[in-house]
Amino acid sequence: MRLLISFAALFLSTVLLQLSSGGVGPLDALSGSVLGYSTQQIGLLGSAHFLGFFIGCWWAPRLMGSIGHSRAFAAFTATGAIGLLAHMLVLDPYAWAAMRVASGLCVAGCYTVIEAWLQAKVTNETRGRAMGTYRIVDMSGSLVAQLMIGVLTPASYVSYNLLAILCCAALLPITLTTTKQPETPKAPRLRPRLAFERSPLAAAGVVVAALSSASFRMVGPVYGQQVGLSAGQIGYFLAAFVLGGALAQYPAGWLADKFDRRWVLIWLSIAAIVSCVISASVTGLGTTGIMATAFFFGMTSFPIYSVAAAHAHDFADDSERVELSAALMFYFALGAIAAPYGASILITNFGPSALFVMIAVGHAVLVLYGLTRMRVRATPKERTRYIYAPRTSFLIGRLTGRSRKRD
Repeated sequence: MRLLISFAALFLSTVLLQLSSGGVGPLDALSGSVLGYSTQQIGLLGSAHFLGFFIGCWWAPRLMGSIGHSRAFAAFTATGAIGLLAHMLVLDPYAWAAMRVASGLCVAGCYTVIEAWLQAKVTNETRGRAMGTYRIVDMSGSLVAQLMIGVLTPASYVSYNLLAILCCAALLPITLTTTKQPETPKAPRLRPRLAFERSPLAAAGVVVAALSSASFRMVGPVYGQQVGLSAGQIGYFLAAFVLGGALAQYPAGWLADKFDRRWVLIWLSIAAIVSCVISASVTGLGTTGIMATAFFFGMTSFPIYSVAAAHAHDFADDSERVELSAALMFYFALGAIAAPYGASILITNFGPSALFVMIAVGHAVLVLYGLTRMRVRATPKERTRYIYAPRTSFLIGRLTGRSRKRD
């Protein structure tokens, strides 16, 4: 309990940050529709967010090393708040894209600071409890953020002002804490080739995970609108996806530790394809049916990143774990940058069901590639523990690396 109390400021900042950053994606999608933005322009906003996220992941450790944790957190928070407040000042989709780069930069930078702070304070004995609580806090904030869309009026200064207030509020706990700032950890060297060298299948898996998650969360509100969901129902639609993914982590981890992780990846992708086919081809599901398919889709697609990461770490040395985590995040960011804009183009040309067709094709490719890789390399005899790995910053590997003790 004393451990969790000592991290209370960090966890509170995490919740407030999630409420702010998690709400802007669906709000932008609905606001863009009200303002007459095209589906492609709305997809561009999601891609711009992940472009900023990638820049923030790369830049944040270096800035933190120059000016310290609290000042870096303040700078990134201010960047995010400015991006939110500027939305209703300039009603242009391309200006909004620049603002979403700022929001992505804010998310990556703030999470880098939080995770670096956590890493400096935990020990091997407390790491599991700290990481478990951090994951619960992060996921709970994300879940509530999706539900907020039901009470936020699209294209309203008040709505964006509320999100900006939450973003600024995230600054208070971490800057007012009496806990001494830790020493700045050395920034991991970004070696994208490392992930592909250790496991080409894992690299492909995180790209497909990005394809699923980024396109659904950023363009999903457009899909929801076009199939007749209200703003409040879209919030439940996105929350069902997050909840399904959260509940699937433990059983997916149990399967990944007990069986060949490549088979777990393959069967998760097959199940994701089934959920996509149902969503894309079956009409008249009704609101309950749409929510159920989103929940099932989250269950099958959300754990893929963590299973792929665990598979990659099976072939890595302890000295490579931080850089390998950063490399996997690099591939996830690339997929996340491309996915929302690509999905929006398909929806424009072929209708809302094209979103799930695109995701299904991505998972089908992963299935075929997984079967191919199984013929190339045998299952490793020694394996690391499965750990749910949030896609938050390049430094997440520092929090999970020492927990990955070989079986």
